[in-house]
Amino acid sequence: MSTIDWSGVFPAVTTKFKPDQSLDLAATARGIRAQLEAGVDGIIAIGSLGENQVLEREEKLEVVRCALETCAGRAPLVVTVAERSTAAACRFAEEVARLGAQGLMVLPGMGYVADRRETLAHYRSVAQATELPIMVYNNPVSYRVDITPEMFAELADEPRFQAIKESSDDIRRQTDIRNLTGERYRIFCGVDDLALESLLLGADGWVAGLVCAFPHETVALYRLARAGRVQEAVRLYHWFMPLLHLDVSTKLVQNIKLAEVLAGLADNDCVRAPRLPLAGEERARVEAIVRKALATRPTLPAL
Repeated sequence: MSTIDWSGVFPAVTTKFKPDQSLDLAATARGIRAQLEAGVDGIIAIGSLGENQVLEREEKLEVVRCALETCAGRAPLVVTVAERSTAAACRFAEEVARLGAQGLMVLPGMGYVADRRETLAHYRSVAQATELPIMVYNNPVSYRVDITPEMFAELADEPRFQAIKESSDDIRRQTDIRNLTGERYRIFCGVDDLALESLLLGADGWVAGLVCAFPHETVALYRLARAGRVQEAVRLYHWFMPLLHLDVSTKLVQNIKLAEVLAGLADNDCVRAPRLPLAGEERARVEAIVRKALATRPTLPAL
């Protein structure tokens, strides 16, 4: 069984589209390259921010192939598994393993609010379908399925479960998981505007969103926190926070794609319907936040 160095900044990269809503693989690759050049530690493809649920199966595989070619061994590629049925999740996990993905980030079955027994069975089934290491994604806010610390303790007998993306929006959860499972799992913050709190409590990594538009600042914040340079990290976090709030929104995809354009890392903010690009006052508000951040962008400390 393979493993990954589950630590550091793992961007949940966006999937780029052309104005006709077809895949733009060249632009997707450009976005990934910007992350690699900033020194991120891994790449997560076709997650929620990557608009997983509006991609056809073959499109998902196209994006995975593009990401693998772009990463070219510079950082591990973790592919998101977010299918409606457990059988489909198992098949997809097998497919991306054959393509060469280094790891998986697995979500509960989409479209159904599973109970405890069903959730555990889903995750165990996917783990048995592949030799790849797995990050378990817990986001009860968005998906209404809560993987509790007690459930993580129960899953600890499966060695493929190696990391947790903790997105419950409750910072206390991280400590509860540690107290119950010790160092069994690597824990990643999955909520941008709780990142510093999570890192100072000992999180191993950060699955980041605004990193798509501000990769250097995200990497710097992580490294400052891990080095114990707390005052410098806090100053950077204060500047970053209005941007990080944009990740905690139903329209996080639109927010972050617009930020990418304004930061010069993308040519358009096209999303796939039923999402639509931001418009009117909503767009003006996000533009104002991003433009203010760009105008006050701090000089990053030496790392």
